[in-house]
Amino acid sequence: MAFISDALLRVKPSATIAATQKARELKAAGRDIISLSVGEPDFDTPENIKQAAITAIQRGETKYTPVLGIQPLREAIAAKFKRENGLDYKASQTIVGTGGKHILFNAFLATLNVGDEVIIPAPYWVSYPDMVAIAGGTPVPVATTMERGFKLQAADLDRAITPKTKWLILNSPSNPSGAAYTHDELKALTDVLLRHPHVWVLTDDIYEHLIYGDFKFVTVAQVEPNLMDRTLTMNGVSKSYAMTGWRIGYAAGPDKLIKAMDMLQGQQTSGACSIAQWASVEALNGPQDFIPERRKIFETRRDLVVSMLNQAKYLKCPSPEGAFYVYPSIAEAIGRKTPDGKKISDDEDFVASLLEAEGVAVVQGSAFGLGPNFRVSYAASTEALEDACTKIQRFCASLV
Repeated sequence: MAFISDALLRVKPSATIAATQKARELKAAGRDIISLSVGEPDFDTPENIKQAAITAIQRGETKYTPVLGIQPLREAIAAKFKRENGLDYKASQTIVGTGGKHILFNAFLATLNVGDEVIIPAPYWVSYPDMVAIAGGTPVPVATTMERGFKLQAADLDRAITPKTKWLILNSPSNPSGAAYTHDELKALTDVLLRHPHVWVLTDDIYEHLIYGDFKFVTVAQVEPNLMDRTLTMNGVSKSYAMTGWRIGYAAGPDKLIKAMDMLQGQQTSGACSIAQWASVEALNGPQDFIPERRKIFETRRDLVVSMLNQAKYLKCPSPEGAFYVYPSIAEAIGRKTPDGKKISDDEDFVASLLEAEGVAVVQGSAFGLGPNFRVSYAASTEALEDACTKIQRFCASLV
């Protein structure tokens, strides 16, 4: 009898975590490594948020919390959705989890049965398919194209839906491509979903505030209110507020779904960290003026990286609408060789050879379900990005 469960055997290690760990190990061994593999803002958590956590500790807010989250945070979440997204969720329709990943995981565990299908536009965040698989569902990747901005098309969505489809995941702005959907692009998708009333939508809005130029962020339930009764709107404090280590994600949705996730979480982790929750109250209710300031810095970095990568031989790098990633194509590099004779057969070869030759760590596109590409995180200093992009240019020029 096998000791490890069948569910775990369906799961692959996280490629982004693996790439980041590999970079750490090489650094520890003395290599000069620039890691552009981690999806984490390089800014610090704002002082007012840190002070709110300290004050909460001093006030004795160190006990177990309700499973669904402390009431002030749930009220702050409902207020945020109303203020920023025009969504009328009650505090009772919200849930707080230990990071956005926890929210997603619980949603799938609470709703999926064996054979249920989940449509996932590719490229996708690496964890989506594995979460679905652990919960017993079947991931259904639907490829997008660089020419269409890495965005799911309505006709492709319609073709992918079957009687077994339970969820569609939409991540906008996207990890790994940075693609974000306009109002009209989302409306085309919601029009399809209105024709298929058995399909629910899980919208991952974690990069909501990281959008550039005059792009206007919208979310599914905002575009099509008739879908609110079958939409889980997920967000969190990790990216916008530079609070990755605080581990607070949140969501709002229909009462029956929130109650199901509550019951599951009650047997799984119970409430999230009390101190992190009080810090998140301050994040959502406190000053927001630092967000546009940091967003402008990210936009400048995006423009630098896109420009430098498009100057690299064999690369094509579209300019994304949001998040802090670019997703260049290496199609023209496939089949070429490094100076020491190694053949670049796929994007995994490209990424491994780049790390070995130049000490730049990125993540292969195959991990995100669509290649040949690689993901660059530009959540790093301008100096590090310039250095890394120069090294990528040099590596590409060396291919024959």
